[in-house]
Amino acid sequence: MACRITGLVLDCRDPDRLAEFWCAVLGYEVIGHEPDGLELGVPGSRLGDGPPTLVLAQSEDPRRGKLPLHIDVNPAGSDQEAELARLTALGARPADVGQTGEESWVVLQDPEGNEFCLLRKDIGAA
Repeated sequence: MACRITGLVLDCRDPDRLAEFWCAVLGYEVIGHEPDGLELGVPGSRLGDGPPTLVLAQSEDPRRGKLPLHIDVNPAGSDQEAELARLTALGARPADVGQTGEESWVVLQDPEGNEFCLLRKDIGAA
């Protein structure tokens, strides 16, 4: 027996606002409502079925410093440049975490400042 990652939890001030962003980025939908947040997942999926869900947990605690864990995303059916333009239009912003500029990935922030990386490899249409 082994465990599987079934969900990632991201503390945030405004789960509804971030849900709009992350649903558009990942092609997810809100699959669960909790008093203190939202759960996002692949449309029609169940817990543990498919990729991990993303739980947006409401928190008023300010984020301090670089996150010890971040999300990596790959373009699906487009190239990195086109996906970067799409993510920027959705509200992502460039982030500086000390990269050199030689990396094959792009570091971004979601609308609340949580870093994530846009990788280069096109994984095909989902």
